Amino acid sequence: MKRAAITGERQAELVEAPDPRPKEDWAVVKVHAAGMCTEYKSFVAGHRSDYLGHEAVGEVAAIARPGRVKVGDRVLVLPQFPCGDCTLCLAGEYVYCEHSTDFAAFHGTREGSASMAQYLLKPDWLLPPIPEGLSYERAALANCALGPAFGGFRRMGLDRFDTVLITGAGPVGLGAIVVARHVGARVIVAEAVAYRAELAKKLGAEAVLDPDDEHIVGKIRDLTDGAGVDCACECAGYVPAQRLCIDAARRKGRIAWVGECTDELAIRVSPDTIRKGLAIFGSWYYNLNDVPPVMKIIQDSPLIDLLISHVIPMSRIQEAFELCASHQTAKVILKPWE
Repeated sequence: MKRAAITGERQAELVEAPDPRPKEDWAVVKVHAAGMCTEYKSFVAGHRSDYLGHEAVGEVAAIARPGRVKVGDRVLVLPQFPCGDCTLCLAGEYVYCEHSTDFAAFHGTREGSASMAQYLLKPDWLLPPIPEGLSYERAALANCALGPAFGGFRRMGLDRFDTVLITGAGPVGLGAIVVARHVGARVIVAEAVAYRAELAKKLGAEAVLDPDDEHIVGKIRDLTDGAGVDCACECAGYVPAQRLCIDAARRKGRIAWVGECTDELAIRVSPDTIRKGLAIFGSWYYNLNDVPPVMKIIQDSPLIDLLISHVIPMSRIQEAFELCASHQTAKVILKPWE
């Protein structure tokens, strides 16, 4: 098979690799569409990587024994390699599993662990079905395009009476707009990149503000009768955006951290949280049992096609990474067999 690899700073190419083989309840999936996510950061930084990607959709190509899937099934490939047996996994909160499978030790190789490849391996319980009639490209949005925000909004209890601030209109933030509009919530977005700010407006954001504007908190309060937003979903993974969420939220507001960030945010516990009565949630993904409602959004939302800006053959992986690094995209979908 072929898979993508980062071979140097701003250098990516396809390499030949052996086809993975099924084992126990792990199935081989022929990947028909793979979403691109934060891998471009490694591409820009020059961090070499032979195994890229964590989100995909495809067709079951081989199984080792009868189980939850059969050859030919069209499936969503959920991320990570959780144990499947702990309390979190059994509750559907598999992404938080603390006992993840050592892929290389279990299979004797890392081949099959990446989604930017023609084939991958995944436990069958992490391969929910794709609804009939739904294209692979659209179904791929059930991963990191819609997934992080959907989970965050579920944690916050977002509803149609809420005004929500979304910080960052990259693929995750744009997906958050789609989910919020599907719920019926009013949306305010903070985004500096002109391409993405314009797309946020097309998706139904009532206001798109420049996060570098020193008066942005005041402008948000002006849009909310002086109170602040009911909910904030931080999708940028950027400390100033996290601070904006705290400052722009109303008393008794709710915040979900969705964007990955390893930098430190300074929180003043009393004025920032206790006296405002804020509820702050860390949210990585969504519960396994929520796959059907996520798919329902994809099937029903009139905005869904705007989330996919590029569908690119994996043979043009260099171009695909350059596009992602430019930030002039929404979700980029790779086609591994083209």
